[in-house]
Amino acid sequence: MLKTGVYVDAENIKMSGGYGMRYDVLVDLANTGQSTMLRANCYLAEDRERTKADPDYRQKVYAYHNILRQCGFKIIKKYVRRYQDEDGNVTTKANADMDLAIDALLQARNLDRVILLTGDGDFIRLVTALQNKGCRVEVIGFHNVSHELRETADAYISGFLIPGLLPIFANGHQIDEQWQRGTVINFNPDRGFGFFRFYRMTSNGIAAETVFFHLSKSTLDSDHYFQDGYRIFEFRIVENPSNDNRPEAWDIRLVREG
Repeated sequence: MLKTGVYVDAENIKMSGGYGMRYDVLVDLANTGQSTMLRANCYLAEDRERTKADPDYRQKVYAYHNILRQCGFKIIKKYVRRYQDEDGNVTTKANADMDLAIDALLQARNLDRVILLTGDGDFIRLVTALQNKGCRVEVIGFHNVSHELRETADAYISGFLIPGLLPIFANGHQIDEQWQRGTVINFNPDRGFGFFRFYRMTSNGIAAETVFFHLSKSTLDSDHYFQDGYRIFEFRIVENPSNDNRPEAWDIRLVREG
């Protein structure tokens, strides 16, 4: 069994499109196949002044922390610090990068695999150091992920594509399992159809599947969105009665650019 450690740069994830991420799904991912989760650390910021002064904020923050603990995560807090310059401008800072890097390096002696959730290119050197210790390093990010970080990792996957990790919403409500996220793997602009690749969670990890789509089922106003495999789309998988009930992607919409 691969002994796996999960390290979450929570502030980066929250600010980069991963707000509302399901930590229980992350645990399932770390425990699938020939892997067992040995460590799970979440590094986050807390505004101690606001915690003391605002009961609603305090209740919300502590409820969130309890959910993470119930999922098996150790919480490492970095308290917000405020700095005032000569003009009276106040800036805040709460960076846990150093804590995460030191913990990961110290704990790597007992790990075979590290799942790092961040898009921050400052962790490139950490990834290399972990690899030099014999660990396989997989990076999960959302928006604004460092290109070099993606290339340095042993594997990279967008958090948008991991089934259930970030719920899909419409009109403020979470929608059913018919909806998936995927990327284009083949597109014929002359005939206006192609295929999406998407993933399902299995007992052996995430497995790739494909589904047919036609531009007539897209909410987008141009076919240029489908010309590369970097954009991420949301779509509903339905059995089309006009095509022998074969599964197709309908109600296609764009999640993000690149």
